[in-house]
Amino acid sequence: MKPSIDTDLVRRLVATRFPQWADLPLKQVVPGGSDHAIFRLGTGLQVRLPRGDWSAGQAEKDGRWLPRIADRLPLPVPEPVAVGEPEFGYPWQWSVTRWLAGEAARHDRLADPEVTAVEVAGFLAALRGLPPAEELLPGPHGDLAPQELNARDAATRSAIEAVDGVFDRAALTAVWDAALAAPEWSHAPVWFHGDFHAGNLLSVNGKLSAVIDFGGLGLGDPACDLVIAYTLLGAEIRPVFREALGVDDATWARGKGWALSTGLNAFTSYAHVNPHVAKTTSRQITQALL
Repeated sequence: MKPSIDTDLVRRLVATRFPQWADLPLKQVVPGGSDHAIFRLGTGLQVRLPRGDWSAGQAEKDGRWLPRIADRLPLPVPEPVAVGEPEFGYPWQWSVTRWLAGEAARHDRLADPEVTAVEVAGFLAALRGLPPAEELLPGPHGDLAPQELNARDAATRSAIEAVDGVFDRAALTAVWDAALAAPEWSHAPVWFHGDFHAGNLLSVNGKLSAVIDFGGLGLGDPACDLVIAYTLLGAEIRPVFREALGVDDATWARGKGWALSTGLNAFTSYAHVNPHVAKTTSRQITQALL
């Protein structure tokens, strides 16, 4: 059962754990995220509260890794300022982070799509180029698990069947089969964001301003981050992005598979209740079929 998260609860949590911020204005950010409820705290902070078990560990994970990688990345990320504990019936850790200005990036509101493509490639290149985890933080790193494309096979094929008649089932299957048939990542594991789509990039006046939501941060095959090519960039700009990042054919095929699979998952899970999700995921799926 999801907890009820409202301004009164958040104000009590903040006042109890961090009384130095108790008198700051507090306002919920609507709609917030699918994983976290977000409240702006004063002018420079925000409170992020997991909405369910699936995102309940992110406050701790962000606290471990984001301070260690933030200054190595070319765009701002939401570094935690403090982590709060469960209280008042709210069951999970929550965090206070710096406020990052901007709105979710949109493909139709980019000031210069080509510049954006190069900038996104530069961010991913910097992320992939981070030192090994053990150099940044000694100890076990079970929270940086790889993401396996073939683990999504059954769910993706089920989703393809579910959308038959809305999208071309044969074309969807062909893209998915090609992604699974592509050679696997054969290099050393590299860092990936893990949920790198347009909704997790912020922009101001059509220019990228920040990257958020690092709950999927991990080490392994970086193909999952190529979802951004199909959620933020158009077909005519994707070659610019691919060249700037230097993506080989196999990784590109797996990345297209990730875009298709995540788009289908979101479409079948939310499109019937959320017109915005229906629109954005329809575009994502369609772009992956081009």
